[in-house]
Amino acid sequence: MTFEWNRINKHEDQIESDVTDRVRDHVCEHYKITEIEELTPSQFQEIVAFAAELNEYSPMQIGFRNLINSIDEMMEENQ
Repeated sequence: MTFEWNRINKHEDQIESDVTDRVRDHVCEHYKITEIEELTPSQFQEIVAFAAELNEYSPMQIGFRNLINSIDEMMEENQ
């Protein structure tokens, strides 16, 4: 019998969600904020710089990418 993993995408989605939550939680804790929307532009740039220096194969990259994209979307909506 050939190995299969039905609905593997559900597991991948859960892992992505978990990593994104961990990144958000750490950012909020580090900057002592309760919502990502409270980040200053300077703090946002620090996060972007940190993510750029992070190993491209780090599992945390997906969380930082999701966070950065989320903030970018918020900024566009507020313009």
